[in-house]
Amino acid sequence: MLNWLLAVATGGLLVLIFPRFNVVWLAPFALAPLLIAAAREARPLRRFLMGWLCGGVFWCGVCYWIQFVLAVHGGLGEALGGAVFLLFCAIKALHLAVFTLLAGILMRRTQGVPRAIPAVAALWVAVEVTHGPLGFAWLALGNAGIDMGVPLRLAPLAGVYGISFVFAAMSVAIAGIALRRPRVELLWLAPLPFLAFLPTMPDTRPGQEHALLVQPNISETEQWTDDSVIRQGNALADATLRGVLMAGERRTEIVVWPEDPAPLYYYQDAHFHDEVNRLAQVTHAYMLVGTVARAADGAPLNSAVLVSPAGKEVSRYDKVNLVPFGEFVPWPLGKIANTISSEAGDFERGKRVVTSPMGSHYIGTFICYESVFPNFVRQFVRDGADVLFTISNDGWFGKSAARDQHLSIVRMRAAENRRWILRAANDGVTATIDPAGRVMGHLPFYEAATSYTAFNFIAQQTVYTRFGDWFPGLCALIAAAGLIGPLAAVRMRESRRSAKS
Repeated sequence: MLNWLLAVATGGLLVLIFPRFNVVWLAPFALAPLLIAAAREARPLRRFLMGWLCGGVFWCGVCYWIQFVLAVHGGLGEALGGAVFLLFCAIKALHLAVFTLLAGILMRRTQGVPRAIPAVAALWVAVEVTHGPLGFAWLALGNAGIDMGVPLRLAPLAGVYGISFVFAAMSVAIAGIALRRPRVELLWLAPLPFLAFLPTMPDTRPGQEHALLVQPNISETEQWTDDSVIRQGNALADATLRGVLMAGERRTEIVVWPEDPAPLYYYQDAHFHDEVNRLAQVTHAYMLVGTVARAADGAPLNSAVLVSPAGKEVSRYDKVNLVPFGEFVPWPLGKIANTISSEAGDFERGKRVVTSPMGSHYIGTFICYESVFPNFVRQFVRDGADVLFTISNDGWFGKSAARDQHLSIVRMRAAENRRWILRAANDGVTATIDPAGRVMGHLPFYEAATSYTAFNFIAQQTVYTRFGDWFPGLCALIAAAGLIGPLAAVRMRESRRSAKS
């Protein structure tokens, strides 16, 4: 029973370190109870199930808002929405189940070189990085370090996964102390104080360029008519003009409209198309607008269009990483669930990363959920983006902690690439984030408002920007090397038993 309670404890601790609780100092301790249980439990199936339970607690506690999205905006209702949400949690929990199964092998290894700390921490990172490719990613363990000055210095080198490794290594050490392992094993932590000698994150500096971020606060449940669509487009235009006029003589480089739930279609609606182009000309600013475009086969694309001050389209980026249930329904659930968007049918994926010229500089724009993919976001900077923009509609989350969770994820992308990120969201969080991941200001939630904000263009690239997820690859090799010996020993014992019998 104790082992099961320890597994639940880690699930609970992982929930507490993220918004809505933000007890971030628990991050170095969070995995310790589960690792103690894994070391105590010799039976592989039991370890797997304990990890599965832990993962279920974590995903239910952190992403509880998904049930609301499915029930209300996905049209499933409370009961079926809850059932699909529990199925989602059960599937995502398999990552922690696999981690616990394998971590138990490494934690129980008592012969040979004591290497549980680096091997288990590397295993954590190797499993953590698989969330995105296997369906859905959200908060990495390292995201809890976004406000920790010293661990955050790893972000421009190894990305968020470098911070995850540090927290996981500390949890292994704590578990080892609780299990009365030899103190010599703690020597693996000796390099940690040297993190203080890594380059510090950039100081807070005022930006020299200016942007206007528009937060329209459009309802997700509005039943749109031709007249209401025109009114909403006019409201966006009025808010833009007021914001630019309030800036006075200061030049507005770019106006950013968010991803929003209104059917404001730059390509299909001639009135809206002309309105955006005229605004760019009147304000003498670039316009970055979220819209729905169409693929060659007519399928919808979630897109961001950049219009020049001359009123001409500069570029279009089509969202590459789509949201499960938000923009497509994973097989085989298409018969019972709807996407939360207003579009009929699934969105089509974009094909490529786009960096867009803005005067003598280049910008990159990623859309909403794409912020959870560090290796993807850094490609915009690698390809020349001097500043990043992200447009989002977090209104689908309701009044939940998902908004703050999403913001912390975006902040980590700024720290990894040392870029300003300007975020325009439908009803919050609209924010300006500096190259150290600090929030320089944000608009209040659930209000129509504009933010006249400053930023800088930056040309230098970090190690993480240039090389991407090199560190998780290294961790996969370390974890595999740590597992080879114990697994070979198990096979040898089994073969001896078979020979004797």
